[in-house]
Amino acid sequence: TQAVLKEHLFKVLVIGDLGVGKTSIIKRYVHQIFSQHYRATIGVDFALKVLHWDSQTVVRLQLWDRYERYGNMTRVYYREAVGALIVFDVTRASTFDAVLKWKDDLDLKVTLSNGKPVPTVLLANKSDQSREGLRSQIPKLDTFCKENGFVGWFETSAKENTNIETAAKCLVDHILAHEENITSNTDPDVVALPGYNNNTKERVRARLSCNLLH
Repeated sequence: TQAVLKEHLFKVLVIGDLGVGKTSIIKRYVHQIFSQHYRATIGVDFALKVLHWDSQTVVRLQLWDRYERYGNMTRVYYREAVGALIVFDVTRASTFDAVLKWKDDLDLKVTLSNGKPVPTVLLANKSDQSREGLRSQIPKLDTFCKENGFVGWFETSAKENTNIETAAKCLVDHILAHEENITSNTDPDVVALPGYNNNTKERVRARLSCNLLH
């Protein structure tokens, strides 16, 4: 019998302070282009990335990009999102200081259908530049992410195309794992437990091995 092709449409938010490189990351990931001269995003912009995930699965990612300050983003913008990338600029410490405000705003305004926070990956962007003021913070990001509910973090560079595909794959892995657990009526918490060894969960748990790699 012919395998049934599964198609998913996932809304993913790309959020963070102005100038951290959100648009550049999206352009690099979707179109494989980079420019030093993007204007600040006005209103809402989104791009579509189609992933042939495996022989039976197609994932369509809607990447939403909007310029607003945290707190000003409306629930309409967040609605139906199933994942997020929160971006800061390693050359500007103030953008890292804002990360938790973005995360809190996200968690307040959207959750998965089971009430859990949407999977979120932290991007330490512009890794091709000097990270003045943040040099001491980078090694601590593993702990920061575990304490604040991020599924992982990556140093990224849209200019040099560093880790953007890997970060997106990590996020999609987590989104798909949550989808599988919700549809199979199992407890979504168990997929994140490192020592969980029930064979029925091994495939999902193995997929989540991208957790906190960078």
